Amino acid sequence: MSNLIPTPHIEVKSTNEIAKTVLMPGDPLRAKFIAEKFLENPVKINNVRNMFGYTGTYKGKKITVFGSGMGMASIGIYSFELFKFYDVENIIRIGSCGAYTTELKLYDVLLAKDAWSESSYAKVQSGYEGDSIEATPELNKNIMKAAKSLNIPVTQTRVHSSDVFYRENFKQFEDIRDTHGCTAVEMESFALFANAKVLGKNAACLLTVSDSLVSGEVTTSEERQNAFTKMMEVALEMA
Repeated sequence: MSNLIPTPHIEVKSTNEIAKTVLMPGDPLRAKFIAEKFLENPVKINNVRNMFGYTGTYKGKKITVFGSGMGMASIGIYSFELFKFYDVENIIRIGSCGAYTTELKLYDVLLAKDAWSESSYAKVQSGYEGDSIEATPELNKNIMKAAKSLNIPVTQTRVHSSDVFYRENFKQFEDIRDTHGCTAVEMESFALFANAKVLGKNAACLLTVSDSLVSGEVTTSEERQNAFTKMMEVALEMA
């Protein structure tokens, strides 16, 4: 057990209160929704900064669901503390993404093979010079098995992790897609994968398409909070 708990951002005082596998949505209200809808006997374990975390069981297995906030800086903090100080072994990000291609439709479920990014997060955090980091292959393999068992289609792909939501050059996504092979964009997985790489842990990223930069289609905030159940079910089944 680490001697640094509770941490500056997580008030949990014992590693026993957090499962070895953590599902991590960006929105803390999505964490609340997952806990109340899917977990048995969920207990709220974190209130700091309203970044809610819950631990309960799913089909008899201890599971923690913990919000990450938006962006690499935020998930970088929470995932590092969970990995390093609370002995978490696996973190599965479950979030939303924007489609870069017409082949991806609203509510499609994606699994990130790796994340490409312009971010300096990994370089500053650990000196890593690369611009892409892969998810943990074995974790992805198990997620795909879970998806198959549930008969839920999941597309494995490279995603773009961006530090910027509002770009002045909106059409820049086309260059990123065509040059780097990214089919969707989100804002967290590069930092999550970087932390897992540095700390010798496992990380994956399941995403639901919430909007399309090509067609302009969008979902509402309520839909993003409550309707992305397929990826939640896949992540829970794997865990």
